[in-house]
Amino acid sequence: MFDSIHEECGVFGIFENKTSDVAASAYFGLYALQHRGQESCGITVCDDGIFRHKRADGLVSEVFTKEAIAKLGSGNMAVGHVRYSTTGGNDHNNIQPLVIRHIKGNMALVHNGNLVNAAELRRSFEMSGAIFHGTSDTEAIAYTIVRERLTSSSTDQAVERAMPFIKGAYSCILMTATKLIAFRDPDGFRPLCIGKTHDGAYVVASESCALETVGAEFIRDISAGEIVVITREGMRSITTNCGKERNICIFEYIYFARPDSVIEGVSVHHARQCAGRLLAKNSHVDADIVIGVPDSGLDAALGYSNESGIPYGIGFIKNKYIGRSFIQPEQHQRENAVKIKLNVIRETVAGKRVIMIDDSIVRGTTSARIVRLLRDAGAKEVHVRISSPPFLHSCYFGTDIDSEENLIAGKCSSTEEIAQFIGADSLAYLPVDCLGELIGNRFGCCKGCFTGEYPVDVTGAGSKNKFDEKIHK
Repeated sequence: MFDSIHEECGVFGIFENKTSDVAASAYFGLYALQHRGQESCGITVCDDGIFRHKRADGLVSEVFTKEAIAKLGSGNMAVGHVRYSTTGGNDHNNIQPLVIRHIKGNMALVHNGNLVNAAELRRSFEMSGAIFHGTSDTEAIAYTIVRERLTSSSTDQAVERAMPFIKGAYSCILMTATKLIAFRDPDGFRPLCIGKTHDGAYVVASESCALETVGAEFIRDISAGEIVVITREGMRSITTNCGKERNICIFEYIYFARPDSVIEGVSVHHARQCAGRLLAKNSHVDADIVIGVPDSGLDAALGYSNESGIPYGIGFIKNKYIGRSFIQPEQHQRENAVKIKLNVIRETVAGKRVIMIDDSIVRGTTSARIVRLLRDAGAKEVHVRISSPPFLHSCYFGTDIDSEENLIAGKCSSTEEIAQFIGADSLAYLPVDCLGELIGNRFGCCKGCFTGEYPVDVTGAGSKNKFDEKIHK
């Protein structure tokens, strides 16, 4: 219904030295990561080597009722996943955790990111007789690890051997009968961190906000190219020779992550405020009020207000109860659908020159509807400011920016033309060369969707639905 950008998923894992209610811990952890994926979710519990799992379409609160959590039972380990399908479509077989039973034992895998060589890996395994049940990249990762496990002394050694064959973005948690193994790709495209509770349980999650939800204290981020192995003896790290400079997706800070998360030592809240300040410095305009589009535009709007001296106001109220089951309207009903999700506070904007801050413009249709809402509420002028550069290229690492021909910044010849399309009095984006300032220029970041320059070779990566296209020919 809305042409917004979506992330792929969030991952969570917990290791206890005793039998406990790890399913409930995973539930709370996934609840904190719900913003990263709202199509499906799943939890797998390990109880003395026995795996029990539940996976289904829906939000965490819909899938994991009190009865469902009780059926998972107690154990000493659990992994969980929330998903938005950037690769693999909404096939039930693609819902994670992916549980694999092979000759060396059972394992459950959760994965955030996209591979650029998944099709190549899949083809190789299929030619050897492998049967794939779904169409996600995660199965290719699982097969690669299992192949290496057949000739390795341990699963963590198999992961280390598998990593050079897996190209692209992957922040993963792997659970065996005795271990919890977390590993991250050599570029560190997607976040992954580790914490510890007061009673000694280790927790791994996509974002630090999930650690806090289960009472775990943040220890550190897992490094790019690192493998962390957690057993009853404690935690140890394997530094692979494939690690290199971090290239985390900059959109984690602009949009994906929760504002109370800290990633690679950088507060997401502060990064968004920084984006707003930079917008004010680079694209000032005289106005009466600054407002943000909920949710990720709010912090940037506050930053813009602080830098410009123009008062900050609450311009929109977001309906937080729509959820994934909201009926998709017909084309002629979509204008009213926007009003269901967002309502303007008329008293904030009526008769005023308004600066509206949002995180991005994709196709432009939603931005146009939101600008129209402000006009209808009596806004005298609407100046749109975007806390990211214009999207010009596809993403191959776990964001559903896919078809360049559908991106308005690629179709329009100028920013002024885009402003005219969305009905704004003016439009300005955050300059590309300002992106490093959001993270204090402390490490590298991937900005390929803005520049077309990617940290890894994406030749042959294909579209996000590459496997579905192959199957349905």
